[in-house]
Amino acid sequence: MIYARIAGTGSCLPGTPVTNDDLVARGIDTSDEWIATRTGIRARHFAADGQNSSDLAETASRRAIEAAGIQADDIDLIIVATSTPDYIFPSTAALLQARLGIRNESPAFDVQAVCSGFVYALSVAEKFIRSGSHKKALVVGAEVFSRILDWNDRTTCVLFGDGAGAIVLEASDQPGILATALHADGAHNEILCVPGTVASGKVLGDPFLRMDGQAVFKFAVKVLGDVAQEVLAATGSTVDEVDWLIPHQANVRIIQSTAKRLGLPLERVVSTVASHGNTSAASIPLALDTAIRDGRVQRGQRLVLEGVGGGFTWGAALVQY
Repeated sequence: MIYARIAGTGSCLPGTPVTNDDLVARGIDTSDEWIATRTGIRARHFAADGQNSSDLAETASRRAIEAAGIQADDIDLIIVATSTPDYIFPSTAALLQARLGIRNESPAFDVQAVCSGFVYALSVAEKFIRSGSHKKALVVGAEVFSRILDWNDRTTCVLFGDGAGAIVLEASDQPGILATALHADGAHNEILCVPGTVASGKVLGDPFLRMDGQAVFKFAVKVLGDVAQEVLAATGSTVDEVDWLIPHQANVRIIQSTAKRLGLPLERVVSTVASHGNTSAASIPLALDTAIRDGRVQRGQRLVLEGVGGGFTWGAALVQY
């Protein structure tokens, strides 16, 4: 039996933290109290002009490769989850492959499932490895959401940040990714979207993120609870066996409500939303790397990684770390 296990993690947060008070100083009609009480967010990071998803992905990837104790050219599959790619094409994964100096002609491609993107990418990579076709996959979530925010819309622009997180997933005879579950329902596409496109050299439609916050909240809490139970049931596991829930970091209220629905105490939930904001596909690997490096997540522990995002998409992975 071939399993896929996490060999190393890395992350990247650009620049210095931008606090809620910093946003107020920039002229946004809001306050630290308004943002913090509704979302739990105190700060986030923004990429500099000219700094793209591939830049953040490269830094996070190099740290993950170092943590895994391998060389970049050992990687034989790259999957990048992003909704904010450098270009329409080539893929951010192909750009990342070149930047890492990987010349082994291994496949590299992007996955676009917004905030669920990392779980989608992880699930795909796991299946490549378990098939025996590939041995070491680099799975990355990287976003520069600051480029698609309407700074006149205080209900959305205060929520998001930029960043990247990466893992090296390798073939092993020891269990790693125990189960994954992926879902989508395109009927809910309008409650969280960027309804614009590029054609004939022009941006057509609305190029900014739009969200119905209340609708997203209700949908997210339900599906995150359901999909976590789904991966547990797939392995005959119970919530009591979960050491850490590492959810998409969108809003502390969603995180708390999901934990309550699952019957998990908050002491067993990794939350980084206060200092990162919502970094979309980067949020789960960022939180995972943070918790590994600060010593909370230990080898042998069981983790539930889960995300929900525009589309609507959602998914979860049960991981033996």
